[in-house]
Amino acid sequence: MMNVRYRTQTNAWPGFVDLFSNLVIILIFLLIVFVFLWTTTSVFNKSSGAKMVADLKQTNEQQAQTIQQMLADEQEAKRLLILARNQLETLEKDNIALSDELTEIDASVEDLITAYEVKVAELQANGDNMQKMLDELTMQLNQVSLDKEKTAQLEQERKKLQDDMEAQRVQLAQQLEKLQAALDASEEKSRAQEIEYVEMSNRLNKALADKVAELKEMEKYQSDFYKGVKIAIGERSTMHEKGDRFVVNSDILFKSGSYKLSAEGKKQLQAIAGVIKDMEEKIPTDIDWIIRVDGHTDKKKVIPGTCDYKNNTELSLLRATAVVNELVKDGVSRRRLIPTGFGELYPIALGNDADTLRRNRRIELQLTNQ
Repeated sequence: MMNVRYRTQTNAWPGFVDLFSNLVIILIFLLIVFVFLWTTTSVFNKSSGAKMVADLKQTNEQQAQTIQQMLADEQEAKRLLILARNQLETLEKDNIALSDELTEIDASVEDLITAYEVKVAELQANGDNMQKMLDELTMQLNQVSLDKEKTAQLEQERKKLQDDMEAQRVQLAQQLEKLQAALDASEEKSRAQEIEYVEMSNRLNKALADKVAELKEMEKYQSDFYKGVKIAIGERSTMHEKGDRFVVNSDILFKSGSYKLSAEGKKQLQAIAGVIKDMEEKIPTDIDWIIRVDGHTDKKKVIPGTCDYKNNTELSLLRATAVVNELVKDGVSRRRLIPTGFGELYPIALGNDADTLRRNRRIELQLTNQ
């Protein structure tokens, strides 16, 4: 009975060993495939998977140790199976003589089978764990592929940003060069202007000193001029001295709204012309003087289409020009007369009554230097 069971078990072991060997070979193949995939993915994802590579290397080393241990166990199992088979063959020849030993060996074989069954279960469990690890690694590889695409996109953006920064740096450098050149030119110009300013300041100070001296001398001639005009035309309420100028009311020179001189106006200007001609002989030739003839009006607006002038400014200039022409006709040198027109811009009185408007309508004569 025992011999029959022993032969049955002995005949099943080679198939079991082959099955166990095939299982180990499959596991080794799966590990090789995993290592190949891991290595390939690591090569193409160096920029973002440095830490993962270190972890996978550590896992690979652990799995390599496990594989080595499994290979050692397989060799040991094969050695024990061969030893057991040899022993069984010997026991078959010496069945009667070694029945007690066969019983012990049978027990040992059962324990060994049990141990190997446990080992196979462990290996199967390890295989399941490795499959899970392989699935997880596959998911990680897929994630790594996505990360690789993101990394490539980020790399393109980084390169574009770097190119933009480089272009901005070049542009900024060019602008700095231009600013430096402009600053150098400005400093050079400033130095030149400073020298020119000093020279101009010296010339201006001298000119001002000369002008002050000339004005002081001109004040004396102004006083003589206004005094001579008063004597020539007599005391009139429509003509008076105001500051540095002599004021003649326009109403005695022109009719309302007209720039043609009246007979009385021409007579008064003839007297003033005599005074100016006396001043031409009295004032030294080295003093460049003129008589400013300034025309002023009241603030009544000109009605468009009613006159041959457009506004009060034009009317005041026409009246000043008429006075200059009359004085030239009476013998005054034209180069001594300058007509100007200010319209209603500079009134000497404020208000809308007739007397205020009359006072603002005037011709001013001013003896001054050019």
